[in-house]
Amino acid sequence: MTAAAAAAAVTGGTIPVAHADERRHGERRLTALLSRMSLEEKVGQLFVMRVYGHSATAPDQADIDANLQEIGVRTAAELIERYHVGGIIYFSWAHNTRDPHQIADLSNGIQRAGLAQPTPLPLLVSTDQEHGIVCRVGEPATLLPGAMALGAGGSPSDARKAAQIAGAELAAVGIRQNYAPVADVNVNPANPVIGVRSYGADPEAVAGLVAAQVRGYQRAGVAATSKHFPGHGDTATDSHYGLPTITHTREQWSRLDAPPFRSAIAAGIDSIMTAHIVVPALDPSEDPATLSRPILTGILREQLGYDGVVVTDSLGMEGVRTKYGDDRVPVLALKAGVDQLLNPPDLDVAWNAVLRAVQAGELTEARLDESILRILRLKAKLGLLDDPYVTHAGVDRTVGTAAHLALADRIAEDTTTLLVNEGGFLPVSRRSHPKVLVVGADPASPSGTTGPPTTTLAGALTELGFTARALSTGITPTAARIEEAVAAAAGQDLVVVGTYNLSAASPQRTLVARLVATGVPVVTIAIRNPYDVAHVTGQRATLAAYSWTDVELRAAVRVLAGRANPRGRLPVPVQSAKDPAKVLYPVGYGLSYRR
Repeated sequence: MTAAAAAAAVTGGTIPVAHADERRHGERRLTALLSRMSLEEKVGQLFVMRVYGHSATAPDQADIDANLQEIGVRTAAELIERYHVGGIIYFSWAHNTRDPHQIADLSNGIQRAGLAQPTPLPLLVSTDQEHGIVCRVGEPATLLPGAMALGAGGSPSDARKAAQIAGAELAAVGIRQNYAPVADVNVNPANPVIGVRSYGADPEAVAGLVAAQVRGYQRAGVAATSKHFPGHGDTATDSHYGLPTITHTREQWSRLDAPPFRSAIAAGIDSIMTAHIVVPALDPSEDPATLSRPILTGILREQLGYDGVVVTDSLGMEGVRTKYGDDRVPVLALKAGVDQLLNPPDLDVAWNAVLRAVQAGELTEARLDESILRILRLKAKLGLLDDPYVTHAGVDRTVGTAAHLALADRIAEDTTTLLVNEGGFLPVSRRSHPKVLVVGADPASPSGTTGPPTTTLAGALTELGFTARALSTGITPTAARIEEAVAAAAGQDLVVVGTYNLSAASPQRTLVARLVATGVPVVTIAIRNPYDVAHVTGQRATLAAYSWTDVELRAAVRVLAGRANPRGRLPVPVQSAKDPAKVLYPVGYGLSYRR
């Protein structure tokens, strides 16, 4: 897609469909590019790699040191020159995403390095901008509700608009592949890695929202990536740290896990990310799906008919490293049907392993060509072969605009879910409950640019005329901190508690119980998992915000204060903490205010 076509898509215009002769000409162009590549360049095109620093050529010394230690190069430009990588992935912790203009300059520097190679090739710059609890590009870019929040909103139109905003802002800073939307169906409340990153527990509802977001991203000129195939929604193991096993039968997989991926493919998804999970019903060898030919070629390619780009989840995750060494993993992934090898722990080991596999005949050069052509087709579709650069003017026209921010606020209001409202306690007014104490967990911002949550909640209440004070009590409040919160509640008209991932043993439960015992009305806001409501009692009301980024917390405050009506409905069931077979709040549950 050219820049002009991407702009037309964002503004609601139409994109001309290429005629057959144009498509043939485009394919000849890609084949000619491929024929010019050396074997080393071909190997490099398969890799998407991290790199430290805010600049492609002049990063800070600490980032140079980190690059030398982990990759053996000083800068992104040197990485591209040495390994000819086809893509770069941005992370906030790698100092790639300071601010929009800086990100745009980094992207341009990376593209200049790509076009300076013996075979000039632009790179596909990617990131994980799921929104909600996984977000690499922060304010002043627009932050939007995450997947489960959108599931609570239940509006495919809002999901599409959110993705279109997100995609336009990513494209403006030169990020053209986004590892979203998450297509996993979260049927396991104990899932430690997906949770609110999923739209919910209903496969058909998730499928509809996945398709809507795919269309939104891709209309904005960004390749969407549904993940994690064949479905990571029912696991109690985090694949970052172990190798999960999914015990679904093939029939269960087809009914529960497959629908969102089928929907993404029908919507024209550009790329699909693999999962480092074992699914014995799909592959009895018990290889992780990332390395499974029966799953990636047999099911994804042949059964589901997908011929787009397949990208691995990070090859640095323990789930894919458990069974085989780091030198075997990239080779086995390519043999399984993967196209892009994402973020290996040691690029030199992985790159040389693929090169040696071709030289030894384990992999054919034709097999590499098959994947490289898919990658080149995607780069061509995005317009990168014609003009890979972005401008500061484009950033200023697009990123964090008033219209985008206003739409994010409105969508967030429609996702906030009221689960408990004893005696119609909410909404509260600044006249009836003027003095408010805000306590609770303060997890770090997903993007490093918002929060902390207690401060954000108190600030939003203050803006609405309340007198609010914030006291951070943390995820695991100590006895001393709980006593401090109880003392601070004296003389207050309301206590708001931000809860975070409650469990039966969480001291946050003690905090809530002690505050309830003071007699001051308590309202809890689940700032991540809506399942928290099953672990607390005695509160006058509970809201689910689904994330602790400012946009969702401010929306929760507007709902609490009656400036917005709660419209969100649970996209997952909440089971009893004492008896998991008992559902306290079913899918679709949510209270509203009488008007």
